[in-house]
Amino acid sequence: MNFVDMLASAEQQNESMLCVGLDPEPARFPGAWKGDASRILDFCTAIVDATADLVIAFKPQIAYFAAHRAEAALERLVAHMRQVAPQVPVILDAKRGDIGATAEQYAIEAFERYGADAVTLSPFMGFDSVQPYLKRHGKGAFLLCRTSNPGGDDLQNQRLAGLPGEPLLYEHIASLAQGPWNTNGQLGLVVGATYPAEIARVRVLAPSVPLLIPGVGAQGGDAVATVRAGWRADAGRTVAPIVVNASRSILYASPAEDFATAARAEARRTREQLQAARG
Repeated sequence: MNFVDMLASAEQQNESMLCVGLDPEPARFPGAWKGDASRILDFCTAIVDATADLVIAFKPQIAYFAAHRAEAALERLVAHMRQVAPQVPVILDAKRGDIGATAEQYAIEAFERYGADAVTLSPFMGFDSVQPYLKRHGKGAFLLCRTSNPGGDDLQNQRLAGLPGEPLLYEHIASLAQGPWNTNGQLGLVVGATYPAEIARVRVLAPSVPLLIPGVGAQGGDAVATVRAGWRADAGRTVAPIVVNASRSILYASPAEDFATAARAEARRTREQLQAARG
């Protein structure tokens, strides 16, 4: 299956739009594991095992592994996901963006070394920095579009005076993802749950591409507003999938030995909240 097909299958099988972000911070690990970076794999596999039947995707953030020299743990983690949840796609949150030759190497990193099904990218350097990822058969990519951080306004909310209609930068990126850049049909967009009005605008401009939506949970994004702004269906079947990410609120639902049980409970609660918002 290609990436979009995997999303659709996982959404249906697990009845979920929830993505669990894997951002391991050893300083927040429970009990005797606190501060021990050698426990990154143990911590993350426990979260995966506890939530695998509740999610549409997993999203490991590469910086949280690389900062602790735990890239090997990330490789083993993805291999573990393939064993316990082969139906759940893996989105590598790397936010890469570089010239074509370098992008080719980053594509090898994402899809061959780590075995991801999709990767997050910055579109700032243009289509030739994105194209190497789209050449990979069936693999997905999410372009940063309207991000959840306040500083996103610095560039994403600026008008492009030289284009017809003078769209905002994020609007232009959405139109490119829906149209000429989506050469393999596996391109999506990153839009923050903290900006539901912008999610709705992106959905107008890109009515059929997947949306990866971080910001629910610890960042304060409204889950109900997010779903209503971004999810679209025809006769009850999803036509515009959304992947709503929560990380810290699930990973650190408990600071004690019951962290995996607490993570499962929080993931279930968030999943049900998202499903209910579909109406």
